[in-house]
Amino acid sequence: MSTSIPLTRTLPVSVIVVCADSGPSLHDCAQRVLASTVPLELILIDNGSSDGVPQAIERAHAGEPRLRVIYNHANLGFGPAVNRAAAAARGEHLLVLNPDCLLEADTLTRLLDVLDAHPEAGIVGAVVCHADGTPDPASYRRDPLLRRALATLLGRRGGMNIEGPVPAGVVPAEAVSGAIMLLPQRVFAQLGGFDEAYFLHCEDLDLCRRARDAGCRVLLAGDVRVLHGKGGSSRHRPIFVSRHKHHGMWRWFRKFDPAARNPLLAGLVWVGIWAHFAAQIPGQLWRLARVSRPAR
Repeated sequence: MSTSIPLTRTLPVSVIVVCADSGPSLHDCAQRVLASTVPLELILIDNGSSDGVPQAIERAHAGEPRLRVIYNHANLGFGPAVNRAAAAARGEHLLVLNPDCLLEADTLTRLLDVLDAHPEAGIVGAVVCHADGTPDPASYRRDPLLRRALATLLGRRGGMNIEGPVPAGVVPAEAVSGAIMLLPQRVFAQLGGFDEAYFLHCEDLDLCRRARDAGCRVLLAGDVRVLHGKGGSSRHRPIFVSRHKHHGMWRWFRKFDPAARNPLLAGLVWVGIWAHFAAQIPGQLWRLARVSRPAR
């Protein structure tokens, strides 16, 4: 069950950042949020980090009334942590932001302007970009139906990501990246927040689908770009992250894909998902060993 959301709101936006051993990039993320001219609060919700970064940020910004740090003392997962932060939030809108995303000075204003111009919108996303400025294809996606997942796997057109350049303006989308996602709090409450049965990955696809099913539009602000480091807390736990990602794929398929109604096909998909997970383990272990190897 998702945590209920309070009715009293006094700010335009609450920025929610979930951290779990997210590393030094969290400092930059928080600094960029607090540099915004939009009246806001920043809620860092910590899923049992051992790196000391949330505590360091709290000390560095002691006396900053816009910052709150919530300590879960355990890794609850991404969606459950966001839901708990939203229950404490005072903003009319919620900006869900990854700890390795860096806002520009006008990012929040531009996203809020999109919501103002499109009152039918339930979720607004932005284009998350790699360090070299290349847009992440996950910024502008379709529902990951089985036929689309197979097309993506085989390198064919009609896959989960939209082919071609990202549109320059505001466009409807089936799904946007959960790395940065702006929602009116009333929509988040109406949807019951994130589905807490997802631990990590695919909960953003789930929320976008449920928003559309509820009659809200999902929009991509194609001219709003956000630098995304990607994987700040996952590099040291690749198998853990991959396991939950594959579990999320299976849950989304079972909830929304009509193909899941066929028991034989569902069984084949289950085998395929976990075979794919197993096939990735050797490479992940090798990369982890390289990261962990001391410099000479």
